[in-house]
Order: sequence, then structure tokens, then C-alpha cells
Amino acid sequence: MSADLIRIEALADAGATPDASLTLPFELRQRSRLRTRLDDGGEVGLFLPRGRVLRHGDRLRADDGRIVEVRAATETVSTVRAEQPLDLLRAAYHLGNRHVALQVAEDWLRYAHDHVLDDMVRGLGLTVSVEQAPFEPEAGAYGGEHAHGHAHGH
Repeated sequence: MSADLIRIEALADAGATPDASLTLPFELRQRSRLRTRLDDGGEVGLFLPRGRVLRHGDRLRADDGRIVEVRAATETVSTVRAEQPLDLLRAAYHLGNRHVALQVAEDWLRYAHDHVLDDMVRGLGLTVSVEQAPFEPEAGAYGGEHAHGHAHGH
């Protein structure tokens, strides 16, 4: 593969069979301009509309015609569990009040690892586990086309 910078844009046909994959942590999947490497080592440049967040499973088209599948990288996250659903809701409220990006599941919350936030959540009586896992936070109330109302199991 060439080391040329390839312009990649969002692909409307999400079912297209990928020719390559691009694994990125959440922090980089939020950027509209990014020079990076595909999983096979080929150099690419992302040029996406501002505010677009790439999600695990998204398909992109390179200007050379290849279809690139986005993958959420494994990263250090804090996963919160509680005995009672109300305790989990309380933790979500306090984390949201601090504008923390949260991945929400039926029985846990996940955020990018931060020991200060971990201490705060433990102080609320919840269990926090530091793990290596893909991070797919909610898009938020104004998340647009990629707002997800459910958690993805990876």
C-alpha cells in the first residue's frame, strides 16, 4: 500500500464489505481531521464534517475506492457497577454534571479512566473496575445522526 495521504469520507452504504480497517481510541474518533494509519499500516488522512464522531462499525470510503471499517480500540476505562439501579442513576447524574462522556448499559456505566472520578464514584458507594475495553459513549442530547440509545457489546 502506498504511503500517500488518502482522503476518507463517510460512506452512506453502511453494509458495504470493508477492504481495510482503522482502529482508533474514542479521543481520535472525535477528530474531523486526522493523519493516521490503517490496521495494515497504510497511511490515511481523515477529512470529516466537524462534530462527526466515528463509531465502531462505521464504514468510510477512501478516494482510491477502498471501503474502510472503523473499529473502537481497546483503551483504559473505568466501569461502574452498583447493587441498586438507583445508585447507578445517581452516579450517572454526578458524572453527567461534570460533562463526562459516558457509555451506558443496563447494569453498568463506563468512562475514560480518571482516578479522581473513580474516587468520587466509590464515595457514592459504587464499585469501580479499571479495565481495558472499547469505549463507545453516548452521543448526547444533540448527537445527531449517530446518537445511540443502546449499549454495544464488544
